[in-house]
Amino acid sequence: MTTTAKLAISLPRPLADRTRRAVRKGRAASVSAYVAEALEAKTKMDDLAGLLDEMLAESGGPLTRRERARATAALGLRAAKTGGAR
Repeated sequence: MTTTAKLAISLPRPLADRTRRAVRKGRAASVSAYVAEALEAKTKMDDLAGLLDEMLAESGGPLTRRERARATAALGLRAAKTGGAR
């Protein structure tokens, strides 16, 4: 049996309207279920982001542009054009 906690939250009206519409269309059993599913997905992404930060810290940080190019070549892949790489 899962225990629950009651929360009172405020949402921007357009988001609340879209949430209610999703429930009416059968995408969730209730507004609470819809919000719980969204929060579950968000917390999983936050956990993954934290894990990635830890891994990057342990490995010396993100790849430099040169390291990424060497890895791409070693794997036989075509380089993707990105504007944010170092």
